[in-house]
Amino acid sequence: MSVIEDSEKHSCCSSVFACVFLTFCYVASLYVWGSKLNRDHPSVIKRRFFSVTCIMLLAPFYTNYFLYEETLSRGDLLEQLGIRTSGLFAASIVPLFLTVILFLGPLTMHFLSGTWKLYAEPLYWISSWQDLMWVRNHFMAPLSEEWVFRACMIPLLLQCLKPMSAVFMGPLLFGIAHFHHMFERMKTGFNLQTALMISSFQFTYTSLFGAYSAYLFVRTGHLVAPLLAHMFCNHMGFPNFGEVTQYPPMHRVLIICSFLLGFSLWCMLLSPLTDPDIYDNRLHWET
Repeated sequence: MSVIEDSEKHSCCSSVFACVFLTFCYVASLYVWGSKLNRDHPSVIKRRFFSVTCIMLLAPFYTNYFLYEETLSRGDLLEQLGIRTSGLFAASIVPLFLTVILFLGPLTMHFLSGTWKLYAEPLYWISSWQDLMWVRNHFMAPLSEEWVFRACMIPLLLQCLKPMSAVFMGPLLFGIAHFHHMFERMKTGFNLQTALMISSFQFTYTSLFGAYSAYLFVRTGHLVAPLLAHMFCNHMGFPNFGEVTQYPPMHRVLIICSFLLGFSLWCMLLSPLTDPDIYDNRLHWET
C-alpha cells in the first residue's frame, strides 16, 4: 500500500469515527440528566431540549475541525452545512411536494375521514405549540436530527465516500441512534423481546427515511429540503395499513389506488425533481 493510499484510508477512518462519536454525543445528551421519569414528562422534555441544543451549537465547530482544506475550498462551512441562499426557494418547495406525493395514500385517508379539516382550525395550531410532546416530535426532533445527522455528518462522509455510499452509510448511524428508545420502552413495562422487536422495526424505517433524507441533502445541497420532509413525515407517522379495512369497500379501492399511485409517482419523480441543477448545487453531487 502506498503512502498516499495509507493516508487516504486513515483520513477516511477519522471522518467515519468523527460521525460515530457525534452520534454517541447526541444520544448521550438525552440521558445526561439521569432522570427516572418517563421521556414524555414535561421536565424531561425541557431538559433534553436544552442538552440537544447544546450539541447542535457545538456540532458545526466539531465538523469544521474534521473538514479537509480541500473540502472547504469547494464551499465554506455554512455551504457544507446546507445553509445557502442560492436555490433556497426550490429546496423549500419541491422536495416537500415530492414527499407529499409519497404519502398520497395516507392523505387520501385523512381526506375521507375528515381529519384534514382540523388543520384549518387556528385552535389546533395554538394548542399544538403549547404541547411539549408535539413540539418535540414535529419541530425539535426533526431540526436537531437533520442538523446533526445530515448537515454536520454528511459533509464528513463525502470526504471519503461517493455520494450514494454516504447516502446509505450515514442513515445507519441515524437508525442506530433510535435504538435508545428500546430501554425507555422496557422502563414502561415492555419485555426485552417486544422492546427489541419494536426497536428493530423502528431502526429499519428510520434508516430508510434517513437514506431518503440524506439523498435530499446531497442532491439539493440544502438543509431545508430534508428538514421540511422530516417534519412532514413525523406529522404523518408511519402509514397504518390496517386502518384501510375500516373504510367502506369503494373507499378501500380508492385508498389502495392512492397508495400505489403515490409510490409509483414518487419513484418516477425522485431523480428529476432532485436534479442538482434545480437547486444550483455544485457542492455535494458529482454530475
